[in-house]
Amino acid sequence: MTDRLQTELAEIKMELQRLRESMSHGTPTLHKDLSLVTLIPKWSGSDSAVTLEEFLSRVESAARIGRWQDADKWEIAVLKLTDSAKLFYLGCSELHEEGATWQTFKNAFRRRYEDVHTDQYHFTKLRNARQARRESSEEFADRCKALAQKIVCKSDDPPSPARPP
Repeated sequence: MTDRLQTELAEIKMELQRLRESMSHGTPTLHKDLSLVTLIPKWSGSDSAVTLEEFLSRVESAARIGRWQDADKWEIAVLKLTDSAKLFYLGCSELHEEGATWQTFKNAFRRRYEDVHTDQYHFTKLRNARQARRESSEEFADRCKALAQKIVCKSDDPPSPARPP
């Protein structure tokens, strides 16, 4: 009886040693926190929705915190698409090709939903902005700042032509 117990004990020790070695050589398991999906708003592509850049930024931020991979970002973003944005995704062949990446996803959506309004349009919207009846002063100020950011020169904008004196 003791021989059998000693044999079992030796086998268990060998199994423990094997498990320890496999743990030390393998990569540590990273647990993804998918509860952060709730922080990402649905996105429809309409003017009243969160901007595309804000949507993508929220996906990226949640991904960093939750340890998501690019494939996770893609799948979660698709789950959050609605209305015209969902239809665009379903109809865009580029996004369904083998080898499409998260960057491909972002680029395709940026091309489709880029702001085509002129600076004059945004300037007029800012100049004519009025505080809505139930809009707080902070909300109005934020809306005005967002409009102003659309007309401020960006670093990649071409320089304005020189004006004659």
